Amino acid sequence: MTRIAIIRHGCTSWNKAGRLQGYSDIPLDDEGLSQARKLGQRLASEQWDVVCSSHLIRARQTAAIVAEELGIDSIWQDIRIGEAGGGQAEGTTEAERLAKWGPDWKQMDLGMETNTDVLERGLSFLEDLITTEEGKQIVLVTHGSFIRQILAYLLPEMPPPPPMGNTSVTRLEYANGEWTCHLFNSVTHLEEV
Repeated sequence: MTRIAIIRHGCTSWNKAGRLQGYSDIPLDDEGLSQARKLGQRLASEQWDVVCSSHLIRARQTAAIVAEELGIDSIWQDIRIGEAGGGQAEGTTEAERLAKWGPDWKQMDLGMETNTDVLERGLSFLEDLITTEEGKQIVLVTHGSFIRQILAYLLPEMPPPPPMGNTSVTRLEYANGEWTCHLFNSVTHLEEV
C-alpha cells in the first residue's frame, strides 16, 4: 500500500488578494511560511519516506520547510504537478475578470490550460510515483486547483471538492489498483489551541 499526503502550498500575497496564480511564480508570504512550519511539525510525528513538490516557488518553499522538519534531505520536483495555467487571467481578481471579459469569461479562449491537460500530466506523474515509490509514505506539495481536479477524477464518488485550504492535508491510499481517501482538506495544525 502506498500512502500519499497531498498538501496545498502555504499562503501567498496573491491568495489574500484573490488573484488567480496559475503558472505565475509567487512566493509564500510570512503567513505562508508560518503555515508550512506548523504543517511540518504536524507531520513530523509520523514516518515519511519521500517529499515531492511542484516546480513553482510557493510549493517548493512549503516542501522545503516540511522536508526539513521531517529530516528528509532531497525533494523530488516535477512540473507535472504544477498549478493549472490561467492564461491571460493570471494576476487578476474575479472583479477584474468580470469587468474586462464579462460573466462568461471562463468560456472564453484566454489561453487557460484545459482540465484534460491538467489531468493528463497529473495522472502521468501519479502513475510514475506509485510505480517507483510503491509502498512508501509520500508527502506531495502542490496546488489547490490541481488537487481538486485530481481528486474529482480519482474519487468520482466523492462530492465535488471545495476550495482547498492553504497547507491542507488530504490523505490518499493506493492499493490493488484502487484509490481511497482517509482525510480531506484538514488544517488542524493551523487551529489555535
